[in-house]
Parts: sequence; C-alpha cells; structure tokens
Amino acid sequence: MEQRTLVVVGGGNMGAALVQGLLAAKRDASSIVVCETSAERREVLRGMFPRVEVRDSMPKCTEAIVAVKPPDVPAACQAASAAGAVRVVSIAAGVRLSALQHACGTGVRVVRAMPNTPALVGLAATAMSAGSGCDDADRAWARELLSCVGMVVEVEEPMLDAFTGLVGSGPAYAFYVAEALRDAAIAEGFDAETSAALVARVMLGAAALLDREPYDAKGLRERVTSPNGTTAAGIATLDEEGVREAFVSAVRAATQRSKELGDA
Repeated sequence: MEQRTLVVVGGGNMGAALVQGLLAAKRDASSIVVCETSAERREVLRGMFPRVEVRDSMPKCTEAIVAVKPPDVPAACQAASAAGAVRVVSIAAGVRLSALQHACGTGVRVVRAMPNTPALVGLAATAMSAGSGCDDADRAWARELLSCVGMVVEVEEPMLDAFTGLVGSGPAYAFYVAEALRDAAIAEGFDAETSAALVARVMLGAAALLDREPYDAKGLRERVTSPNGTTAAGIATLDEEGVREAFVSAVRAATQRSKELGDA
C-alpha cells in the first residue's frame, strides 16, 4: 500500500475545515487522505475535495490528525499508530495528553489542540499543548498544520480548560449577544430580516476594529460612548444589569465544565 504523509481521521466539520485550510496553504492534495466511516459523509467529502483520497479505512501513514468525537479517540489513535504514524495531533475536546499517549503507545509524539468553530471560515483561534516526547520540530509541525485555519498559541495543558471556556465557547457568547440585539431590534420596530442583517454588520464591523486594535477594547468602547449620549445610556443599563460580571461567570463555568469532562 502506498505510503501517505498525512491522514485526517474524521471528516466532520472540523476535519473538513483542516483539509480545506491545508489545501489553501498549498499542501499537495496527493499527500492527504481523509479516513471517514460514514458512507454518506464520504460522498460529501469527495465532492468537496475531488483531488483528495477519501476512504473508510486507515492507510499507511507517517502523520495523523485525529478529528473524531472524544469517545472514538482511543481507537483512532491506536489505528493511526498501527498504520505507522509517528506524530499525532488530536483536536478532540477534553481528551488529555496522557490518554492520547496511552492510546498511541511509545514512540509516537502527540499534541493536543483545541481550535474553535471559526476554523470553518479560516478564522480560528487554536491552543495547542505538546506531549513530553515532542521536540521543537514536532511543535513546529503541529503549529504549521493548525495555522492553516487561523492563529495558534501554545500553552501548558492545564490552560486548555480556560482556553476552552473562553475561546472554544466564545463564539457562542458572541452569537448569544447577536440573538439579543436582533430581538431588541425587532422590539424597536425593525423586521426580522433587516434586524439580522444589521446585527451581523455591527458584529462584523466591531470585530474588524478590534482585530486592528486587539489590546484596546476599552478605548474602542470609550470612543463610541459620548458623555451623556445614547451609547452611554445603553452601557449604563448593561452595567446595572451586571452583564460584565455575567460574562466572567460564564467563562468560569465553562472552564470548570471542561475540567470535569477531562476528569470523566
């Protein structure tokens, strides 16, 4: 059987996003194989990536990205190791390095990573933590793979729970705000379609400004907030309702839940 460089185990949304990112980064399509158990999903993937081999079984390989559901990770790691993988990145939530290393066995360098859902549009924030057997070359390899869908930061493994609580869950917090603003717009008389479009533009524009000045969220807010103006009235209401504290509590709760899932 032909030796393959990289196998993506799991062709769901995140696995497909990584393949898309790798191809956009000019990775040779012939060096990528997607291993997917669902026949229906395999057909979808073949339509998405006509130059990439999509199959239902693990080929021989040297590297693997494990992008399956957490309960399926041990089997996926074992299969990758048996197929010859010497480097494995897992993007499964809550599966710790110790479990990855145990499943892969000795001699396989493992990296645990957590990309968030904007990976689907190439705007992920990903945290990665390397196993004790990894050297600088292994870290650089993992970073290169993961950066194809956005920014990458390396952290110690215990910080992955906080990263999950903030960044992994963060898009849902932003969508929650968007839902609330849309409902508010409808309450003020806009129709549903216009409300949704206006809120999407507010979120997109604000994100673009913040991306340009990531260290100055407070300054950006203050520039919009004229003394005794309309925005000041709105911000005062948010403060009175404890919205800032609620977001802090939300991140704390999500972080704690991530720890609990890792301990399960």
